[in-house]
Amino acid sequence: MDITETIAIYGKSGHGKVIADIAALLGYKEIIWVDDDTTKEGTHPLMVYLEFYHHVPMVIAVGDNDTRALLMQKLSSQQISFTSLVHPSAQVSPSAQIGAGTVVMANAVINADTVIGIGVIVNSGAIVEHDNQIGDFVHLSPRVALAGNVNVGEKSHVGIGASVIQGVSIGQKATIGAGAVVIHDVIPFSKVVGIPAKEIQ
Repeated sequence: MDITETIAIYGKSGHGKVIADIAALLGYKEIIWVDDDTTKEGTHPLMVYLEFYHHVPMVIAVGDNDTRALLMQKLSSQQISFTSLVHPSAQVSPSAQIGAGTVVMANAVINADTVIGIGVIVNSGAIVEHDNQIGDFVHLSPRVALAGNVNVGEKSHVGIGASVIQGVSIGQKATIGAGAVVIHDVIPFSKVVGIPAKEIQ
């Protein structure tokens, strides 16, 4: 088995299918599917992966930020390596940095000097402008637009179609509602919705 042509994907869900498509477009010939739900056809339990396929780099195909973080931390302690995947249609600046285990999906744009952490999801059509700082295990949903110099704290979720103006900071584990327009900083652990975005309980 040639490790350069094989990838492991944890989570055989809809999200996993999208990641598998990206892997195929990038030239991976074989996928080792790993899932807690081993009733899904063709999946291996984690213990089988750790015993027989631990040399194969992995991507965690789990949408929930906390769960993705826990899995990556657990597996990293067992010397499992994680790879990032960038869809061929995505546009990524040469000066941008993308962490291990991050997936950049179709038609996303990541501009100059942006730093993206580990285990991040940059979903389809998301725009991440220059000099952004995106923390570990963030999820940027489809068609999110972040202007320049935005800081998104770890494990935050920015909902589909949300827009964030330049210079805004979003605290850790914050949730930005779908279609929201964020014009002020967002405190950690809060939820904001609307135009302009306001905090809700």
